[in-house]
This record gives sequence, structure tokens and C-alpha cells, in this order.
Amino acid sequence: MTKVTIDDVARLAGVSIKTVSRVVNQEPNVRRETRDKVEKAIAELHYTPNKAARNLASHHSHLIGLIYDDPSAYEVPSAGYVIRMQQGTLRACRRSNYELLIHPCRFRNKDVCDELTALIEQVRPDGIVLAAPLSNMPRIVDAIAATGTPVVRLSPGTDNGGQYWVSTNDREISAEMTRYLASLGHKRIAFIKGHPKHKAVGNRYLGYLDGLKQSGIEFSEDLVASGDNSIGSGETCALQLLRQRRRPTAIFAANDDMAAGVIRIADRLGIYVPGQLSVAGCDDISLARQVYPALTTINQPLSAMAERAVLTLIDSVRGKQPAVGHQIVPAKIQIRDSTGPAPD
Repeated sequence: MTKVTIDDVARLAGVSIKTVSRVVNQEPNVRRETRDKVEKAIAELHYTPNKAARNLASHHSHLIGLIYDDPSAYEVPSAGYVIRMQQGTLRACRRSNYELLIHPCRFRNKDVCDELTALIEQVRPDGIVLAAPLSNMPRIVDAIAATGTPVVRLSPGTDNGGQYWVSTNDREISAEMTRYLASLGHKRIAFIKGHPKHKAVGNRYLGYLDGLKQSGIEFSEDLVASGDNSIGSGETCALQLLRQRRRPTAIFAANDDMAAGVIRIADRLGIYVPGQLSVAGCDDISLARQVYPALTTINQPLSAMAERAVLTLIDSVRGKQPAVGHQIVPAKIQIRDSTGPAPD
């Protein structure tokens, strides 16, 4: 069977080869009527662009890199966060005829900057989406920026650089979750912090403090424990909190993995959830619906955030203008079975 070429598409659509190329590369300034004719011809002929030739002609790799902290570096790894990022970035790449390169790395490694620089020089991506906590580490951000590659930071937690960033309203929504627990009659609301390197997760603790104040509840240091975002650390923190003489009636964890650890320990100690203890998390990963009882959590729009990050990168590359500013994608509370009225 003869391979369909770009010349065949141009002939059927009645346009130039250059116009077909512009439509395939989703370049702007092509009339809607012309674009429709070309896309119809592509579909009719089942045309598949030659990616190598396309990249050479446009001087672009049509490749986006997603760089994130390797979950396997932790004692109890969690892949939920990474999976949702990948879903969003893949959706945006497919929509824009781009490919996605995923690269987990370990930010604690002293040579991580050299590793990323070598990767970028080898594959020459059109842009990089940098996930938390890497997105808030100046040495890593600066190393990528030094290659001249456009970068969008995902959930950096703080605005400590000139690069474009996409985040959610972690602090405000965490205050809302704390107020929700207080509205159920809970006065001893505990909080489990996440990994200190994750600034966005740190904003959830600030939201917890805001929510206590807004609810007229006095803060107690005894009701705060420090985890590292893993299920195992959630279990350790739960033991620390639930073995107190006056234990909390509600525990709000900075992510769903740690909240799942709390539910496991409560079951082990014979503490009924939610009758004797309400548990809430954050992120709304698939685990939140799989644990029993199903977890009340904050639905972090991570997939949508990652999708917007990629589309922003691609738009900036095509428009040859650096992306500036930021986007906030609002989160929302998802109430399920793990929270209920405070016990008498």
C-alpha cells in the first residue's frame, strides 16, 4: 500500500503543502474554513505526519518533559499524585500533537542538577513542566532555566521566581475543610503536616491554622504531627495523636496517603471512624475512594493543573513569547463517609 504523503493531503484539500504543515503543527492564523478542509483531507486519507521531518522543518522537538520527584525513593511510595499529573499532561500533549517525556528524579541527590541539564541537552524538549517539590527549589529551577528551555512550575507553593506557575488555592480550601470539621462540633482537631520540602503542602497547614482561628478554636501544639506524605508516616503520626490522654476527635491530614494511614491505625486501635474519630485528607487520589470508610478529602484539580501547564508551554513556544504570571485552579471539598458529628 502506497504511503500517503503531505502532497496528497494538499492536493485533496486544494491548498499548499505549507498550509497543511501549519495545520498539522496547529499554528495560528489559519482560517477556520481552510483548517477544516485540511483536517477533513487528513482524516479521509488517514495521513500520519512524519515526525522527524516535521520537527526538522519547524525547529521544534514537539516534546514536553514532565519532571517530578521519584515516589520510589520513599519507604512507602505513592503513585497517585504522579498518575494524575501524567493524565493531565498526556491529555494536553495529544490535543496538541506533542509527545511526553516523563523523568522521575531524586531531589536529594547532589548531582540532580547535572542530571537534568544532561537530559535536556540530549532530548531538547520544547518545554518542561516541573512538579512539586522540585518546582520550589531554586537550584533546580535555575539549572533548567540556564539551558534556555521554557519551564512552567506546578504547585510551587511560593512565588520565588519569574517562571510561569500553575497552582491551586491550598491555604483557602484547607481553612474551609477545618471550618467544616468544626461545624460538625469538633473542638480537638488535629493536623498531620506533609514533607517540609513541599511548600504547597505546607500551605495546607497554614490553612488549618486559619480555619481554627475562624472557628474560634484555640490552637494546640499537641494536636500537630509531622509526616512525610507517605502512608507509613500517617500511621506513625496517628499513633502519636491517638495515644494522648485527651485524643483528638478529628484528624485532618495534608494528603490522602497519610489520612489512609490514620484510618488503618484507628481500625487497629478499635476506634470507630467516623463515630469516634473523623478523618479528612487532601488530593482526592483513587485511594480516597478505595479505603473504608471512603475518605472525605479536598479534590485537588491536579490533572487540570498539569494540562494547563502544558498548554501554556506549547502556546508560548508557538507564539515565541515567554509565559508570564500564574494561574490558580480552585479546589473543592469532597465529603464522604469518614467524617461525621463529634462524639459526645
